[in-house]
Amino acid sequence: MIANAMQTDTMRERLIVGLDVPSLKEAEKAVRELDGVVSFYKIGYQLAFAGGLDFARELASGGKKIFLDMKLLDIDNTVAKGVENIVKMGMTMLTLHAYPKTMRAAVEAARGSELCLLAVTVLTSMDEQDVIDAGYEYDPHTLVLRRAEQALHAGMGGIVCSAAETEAVRRIVGPDMAAVTPGIRPAGSDHGDQKRVMTPADAIRSGSSHLVVGRPIVAAADRRAAAEAILDEMRSA
Repeated sequence: MIANAMQTDTMRERLIVGLDVPSLKEAEKAVRELDGVVSFYKIGYQLAFAGGLDFARELASGGKKIFLDMKLLDIDNTVAKGVENIVKMGMTMLTLHAYPKTMRAAVEAARGSELCLLAVTVLTSMDEQDVIDAGYEYDPHTLVLRRAEQALHAGMGGIVCSAAETEAVRRIVGPDMAAVTPGIRPAGSDHGDQKRVMTPADAIRSGSSHLVVGRPIVAAADRRAAAEAILDEMRSA
């Protein structure tokens, strides 16, 4: 339940560090440096194609939680078979694009497992013009809410959205679904290529269940201190 997750002693479980690094060696170094501070990691395309999938299995077998950010989208059977194998890997979370047929196929494939399926609504690097250019008739906020409703009806475990949209999303999906928010930037930090961002404390206050933080931690000179600072911001909410 989100209400329980709001307790300060669970903040470490709600911070997901994105291992957005170019090599397995760098990922291993980051995990060593963050040991005892972080227990939840995101592995996406960059690391996955550099040996990251085997590393994900290794971390999971060692008691870490892994958010596998693959953003699956394909024909139903292909998605289902992929999800079945990801369940066997011991992953905690997996992303799919929030297409209704894709979500339904994934939910059926993961049934009975502990894998939390997350529906990616609108990427936080996209603004209204980007959504228009992609051919959608909705603005980002409206599209996020439409996809959140579809994810709820499909039986997904949670959604991925900008923290700026979490409060509105909560009114649709209720308190129990995970609301995982990337685009988190500490106060005063560079936004990079993110366009819809929020500070850690504001994201927690808005109803985010988990915060995904990549560059502000992995690109920091002192990763451990950067992670602790973000946890402190989360606890201040």
